[in-house]
Amino acid sequence: MSAHLVKPEHPIVGDRVIEGDGTSADAWQNWQGLHDLPRLDIAKNFPSQQRVCVFAPHPDDEILGCGGLLQRLAANGNPIVLVHVTNGTQSHPVSQIYPPRLLDTIRPQESLAALEVLGIAQQVTCMSLALTDGDVFNQKYQFYKKLAALIRTGDILITPFVHDGHPDHEATGQVVAAFAKQHQLACYQVLIWAWHWAKPADSRIPWHCTLRVDLTPEQLQRKTEAIACFKSQITVDESTGNPPILSAQTIARISQPWEVYLYEPQS
Repeated sequence: MSAHLVKPEHPIVGDRVIEGDGTSADAWQNWQGLHDLPRLDIAKNFPSQQRVCVFAPHPDDEILGCGGLLQRLAANGNPIVLVHVTNGTQSHPVSQIYPPRLLDTIRPQESLAALEVLGIAQQVTCMSLALTDGDVFNQKYQFYKKLAALIRTGDILITPFVHDGHPDHEATGQVVAAFAKQHQLACYQVLIWAWHWAKPADSRIPWHCTLRVDLTPEQLQRKTEAIACFKSQITVDESTGNPPILSAQTIARISQPWEVYLYEPQS
């Protein structure tokens, strides 16, 4: 995406606009505040008998945001449910290579291949809510109703940050966080697109309630290889000439030896 001279506020995401190259991976690496964040204690906060439900607005968000944590949870023995809110069918408008009917199959298959690369596919149950890609905000009521049939008492929920910058991410975060609050469930919000539009110490992110998950070199390597499974998102669309959905800068930003989650205990 090319940067605009004027940044019109999106009616949903406000000033959290994803455009241009975004904040560089180096800028985040060099910010001491990120290195000083408290670490998330997996064994303490994710008891091995508790089920963890991970909500991905589109197939790939679970790896981009949580590819490290997913490996840690699998090693911890947690059963994992991966919920694709949409199947990401609108990622390539007017494409002859990736029309919606093909993406409806391709993107979930890419996700499964990525879980295999992470070595955790056997511990993950995948399901799709099949909401409309790009329009989750207008389906929040249906989304909430689907959660009632899916979530169990004691589940731990993981969702994108409620202000992540992509409308589907924000809608997903808001619905899941609201459900968690109503039902007194632990809920962790992961930063994904926020790394693009935010700056170090950005006041739009509540850093006071963030926790860092550190990845070993091996876990980071598996996450990087898993991202490479999303061929539809990382290659040029030859039918339109459009660049990859996930740019080199985006992949570099998300391929750091850490992940960051927001968590506030339910009162």
